[in-house]
Amino acid sequence: MRERFLPRLLLLVLSVQLALPLCAAEPIDRSDHGDKSAVAEAPEKPINVIPVTPGRTDGRIACVTANLLEQAHYSKQPFDRAVSSKFLDRYLETLDPQHLHFLQSDLAEFEAYRTNLGDMTITTRGEADTRPACRMFNRFMERLQQRVAYVDKWLKSEKFEFDTDERITINRHELPYPKDMTEAKKLWKERLRFEYLQEHLGKLEAKKKADLAAARPQRLDNPEKDSAPKAAKKPEAKPKSEAVEITDTLAHRYHRNLRAFAEWNNEDVLQIYLTTLAHVYDPHSDYFGRPQLESFAIGMNLSLFGIGAELVAEDGYCTIRRLLPNGPAEKSKKIKVKDRIVAVAQTNSSPVDVVEMSLNKAVQLIRGPKGTQVRLTVIPEGADASGSTVVSLIRDEIKLEDSEAKAKVIELPAGHGENLRLGVIDLPSFYAAFDVGRPKRTEIAGTRESSAGKSTTADVARLINKLKQEHVGGMILDLRRNGGGSLEEAIKLTGLFIREGPIVQVRDSKGVQAEDDPDPSVLYEGPLIVLTSRFSASASEILAGALQDYGRALLVGDSSTHGKGTVQSVNPLRPYMQMPDSVLTNDPGALKLTIKKFYRASGASTQLKGVVPDIVLPSVFNESKDIGEGSLENPLPWDTIPSAKYKHLDMVDPYLPELRKRSTQRVSSEKEFAYVREDIEQFKKIQADKTVSLNEKQRLKEKDEAEARQKARDKERLARKDPQEKVYELTLRQTDLPGLPPPVEKTNAALARVSNSQRVNEAGTSTNSASVSPRTSLGEGDAEDDLAEDKTPPPDVDLVEAEHILVDYLSVLSKGRVLTAGH
Repeated sequence: MRERFLPRLLLLVLSVQLALPLCAAEPIDRSDHGDKSAVAEAPEKPINVIPVTPGRTDGRIACVTANLLEQAHYSKQPFDRAVSSKFLDRYLETLDPQHLHFLQSDLAEFEAYRTNLGDMTITTRGEADTRPACRMFNRFMERLQQRVAYVDKWLKSEKFEFDTDERITINRHELPYPKDMTEAKKLWKERLRFEYLQEHLGKLEAKKKADLAAARPQRLDNPEKDSAPKAAKKPEAKPKSEAVEITDTLAHRYHRNLRAFAEWNNEDVLQIYLTTLAHVYDPHSDYFGRPQLESFAIGMNLSLFGIGAELVAEDGYCTIRRLLPNGPAEKSKKIKVKDRIVAVAQTNSSPVDVVEMSLNKAVQLIRGPKGTQVRLTVIPEGADASGSTVVSLIRDEIKLEDSEAKAKVIELPAGHGENLRLGVIDLPSFYAAFDVGRPKRTEIAGTRESSAGKSTTADVARLINKLKQEHVGGMILDLRRNGGGSLEEAIKLTGLFIREGPIVQVRDSKGVQAEDDPDPSVLYEGPLIVLTSRFSASASEILAGALQDYGRALLVGDSSTHGKGTVQSVNPLRPYMQMPDSVLTNDPGALKLTIKKFYRASGASTQLKGVVPDIVLPSVFNESKDIGEGSLENPLPWDTIPSAKYKHLDMVDPYLPELRKRSTQRVSSEKEFAYVREDIEQFKKIQADKTVSLNEKQRLKEKDEAEARQKARDKERLARKDPQEKVYELTLRQTDLPGLPPPVEKTNAALARVSNSQRVNEAGTSTNSASVSPRTSLGEGDAEDDLAEDKTPPPDVDLVEAEHILVDYLSVLSKGRVLTAGH
């Protein structure tokens, strides 16, 4: 039995970003930019909530998943009463994370499951009883319906005023569930008042911006166009009052949220139920249904088959947010941003209405195999249903280039008429070839004689070679946004910077095994800084920890990395199902299972504690209790094993005291870090309070204070001199081209040029062309109004300090080693 359930390894995966998000039982506003005023034009459609019942194969899927967790998980934890108890609590919290819906009477009723979910899931007949999952979800839906009905009633009868000292706790995750319906309604009312006030404050802000815009002279972009006769407009409807607009918005939001959950079927419930069970074992084991498995593969491969459009749900419509370059949608010239997709058809099949359909399900209809046809019924932006058109597209492979490694060259004046160049490589993840259809392990591209596909190591190698061609004196590897990915790629990538030796030690049920650098060559031997954050996780921590252990790179960043020191394998469930295809008609999904724990070459685990940089920078994230492995439920513990044998290169320790000293001096005097320290103090106050005022005057005062702080910062930033540097951004496509692209325009210089072109001379006319609107320049007259529109984006203070540290590093190294870095 045990051997039958040993996992088949498809790919060793290390990641926190790819974990499956759980559902949220709060009203979800998916229409940040939608036309909220349109909701009142039609009454809310009745929502038909059908109780969910287990599917034909759900029991078998659940039993196989539980067996794998019990027998193949790293912890070897049996599905006993303790696991059953955690399972029950976590499933209820997954459905109702803010403890707003389930009553104490519901919990008492479900208490019968507390110690026997294991016996109900792992059975001698090989099929679990998944009725508890459906029963608890159906009760949740009953409570959600009651809440929506209560909100509808309150929105019609309540006069919303905010002049008391009332405060509300937004995050109720650690507070008790309501004891009865009376207490639940009190909580629902508080939350509704909070949401109403949020909308009201948003409208005040929008009005403020509109008034500022109206106070400025009209644009003279195209006088001929402005003077042309305008088409007759339809008579505008009488504007609604703010109260009516807010009531319509909130009612629609609640009904849309209820409708989204009403679309759930047994597969959706099973997805959440089994993912919850996996999370009882550790935070990074997950059950993937077919859609989730496809999304996981997309994230690993950085490619998908589809039309090349990013979609967002807005007021029940599947709306185009962005067209990806060179995708079928962009090439067609028939689809534009903000167009709405209302129906989807496959080849010769009939169209399927996707209005009010969950975005995930609509996306599944639009995606499909390369070379197949999809027909979209599209309503162009601003048109009504009568203006819809049908667009036929042939699906193609879409490369997600935004998530690929990229680089930039930063050119600084070094004195005596010479310039110093630094290289920065931004690596968002450790991506690799991944095929969800293969029942056995696939090799990663670039490892031995592997199959074609994406490879982090190959891409970064191309960027390094390009940076070396441009004679950079040192490099920064930016892992701040990198949540992990392929273990093989992390090992190979580390090997680009060292000659040989163990990169990571991996422990499983069979013992400890060191994973060595597979390539004795070194691609880059020069000065190297690794920039990390609390979001750098898993594979990032392997690379950062190894380079720190070897003394090969200087680590800079937050107080520690994320702290995920575990390894997962992805195991398709179909081979374990032992069911004929006539019964198993749908893909049963896969289990991402924690099977190993990794340790640095020095023997210390990165689990929980992460990797501590050599130079720690101030950060709000350092103060957060909600970031990092320790903030997750059921993390595995930290421990150590004996150190492996490796050669310490000693390229950092001799210079570290001086580098720390210089960095500390800069950080203490640098204005941007002063802002960071202010933000830290504000964040500490918010964390300590945990409540929000429902007094309008108090909220406006807080908002005004925040805006004043931001305006002062914007004004100070805009007054600064531009840094004496040039920045050249490089994509993978540009690595094969000669030279560098044009430098990125400096922010302050660009804003100043726009401002100067908009100066008004003494005669009151623009000194520049009519392509810009005449108004006073910054520093004169309505400077604050200008700042409200032309905000200077804050500099990347951590990256800037890393650049300063790298320059310092170069200055303290011997001349011979500096020369090595440039060739």
